[in-house]
Amino acid sequence: MRHARRRIVRRAARLAAVGGLLLGGTMITRAVASEPPGPSAAPGTLARAASGAGAGLVARLGGDRTAGHWVDADGRPVVAVTDGSTAEAVRRAGATAKVVRHSMTELRSAAATLRSAPRVPGTAWALDYRSNEVVVRGDRTVSGADWSRLTGVAEGIGEFVRMERTEGVFTTRLNGAEPILSTAGRCSAGFNVTDGTSDFILTAGHCGPTGSVWFGDGKGDRQIGTTVAGSFPGDDFSLVEYAGGRAGDAADVVAVGGGKGVRITGTGEPAVGQRVFRSGSTSGLREGRVTALDATVNYPEGTVTGLIETDVCAEPGDSGGPMFSEGVALGVTSGGSGDCAKGGTTFFQPLPEAMAALGVRLVVSGRDGAAAGTSAPPATGAAGAGASAAGASGAGASAPVTGAGGTPLLARLTDRRNVGPGLLVVAGSLVALVATRWIRTEQDRKAYRRQYSATWN
Repeated sequence: MRHARRRIVRRAARLAAVGGLLLGGTMITRAVASEPPGPSAAPGTLARAASGAGAGLVARLGGDRTAGHWVDADGRPVVAVTDGSTAEAVRRAGATAKVVRHSMTELRSAAATLRSAPRVPGTAWALDYRSNEVVVRGDRTVSGADWSRLTGVAEGIGEFVRMERTEGVFTTRLNGAEPILSTAGRCSAGFNVTDGTSDFILTAGHCGPTGSVWFGDGKGDRQIGTTVAGSFPGDDFSLVEYAGGRAGDAADVVAVGGGKGVRITGTGEPAVGQRVFRSGSTSGLREGRVTALDATVNYPEGTVTGLIETDVCAEPGDSGGPMFSEGVALGVTSGGSGDCAKGGTTFFQPLPEAMAALGVRLVVSGRDGAAAGTSAPPATGAAGAGASAAGASGAGASAPVTGAGGTPLLARLTDRRNVGPGLLVVAGSLVALVATRWIRTEQDRKAYRRQYSATWN
């Protein structure tokens, strides 16, 4: 009986040691695999730096000598220039120069001429830096006569105005990401902002006029706040003041679905070619690239200027939702054409311009009353998608919705910081295996001696 107990104990010890080896190996493997790339290896970080470098060169060299900048497929800055000497200055600064015929001054003058022409609903135009053109688009609602009249205006400007017809209809995207509802309709929360005294939701201006009361669910029994300021048409932003005055915990996190969130760390200006993300309750988290800036869209409700044009898809129900990249807030969804089955064009209201006009700043980590948390905000917080988070790499710093305090055991064991503990578990398991083997060998040796002595008396 005693020998049987010893065998059971030895077997249990060996199994525990093997289990420890497997656990320690898993901890080390997962920790190494999840280690984020260094700053020099992150393409998104390179793209952001390239955008800043291009913008700085354009600002320094001026609109008569340059015609915009963009980020190429390798994440490097490209600046359009109008002469050889400016091209050389760009190259000396470490960027790529592309010589073009028309300056930024000419492109903006062409856009101003289009804006002064009779308004045609269903049309839009934007500055395409890469082709050095102003691209004018008309949706299927534009009549032949109106399109012909606008084409005449474009021909009068010059050959660098390109006319295109597009499928679908340019519409504002009512409904939204984390839904907020009022008698004016259903829309999306965008980003949480503050004026230092009260907190607000910054969303699309077409969602509802000043005085609109917003609720956080379909029953209408949880009031979120009231629209206190906004601009539409012309711009497309509005400010919803929280009923309680505060946004609450995790106000700096945008939910992207799948129990995940992206922490927003600041605001920025997008660059043509930059990879961006947009969230919305209808189509979830979607990604694409900035295709043009300073876009003008003639919605049926009115004209909006200064928008960001992208190839990110959107559908009715995505309006007002946030657009961001690498955790940097860029804009809120205004409208567009197409859908996420066939693709399309979506326009965004730039966030810095809206915040400057409203006198607010973004809610970020560490602010009193909106401390950094790891949980994604509820419907009353910054908007997030309720759908898939596929493709979220590059969107920004990930944050689990369950919160730091509720981190499960497996997540703690597989955290990338746990390489050291993993090694300790492996070492301890090896020691246990060696010890059990040594004990068994010694016991077998003693048993053999006893048997030998008894045999030979």
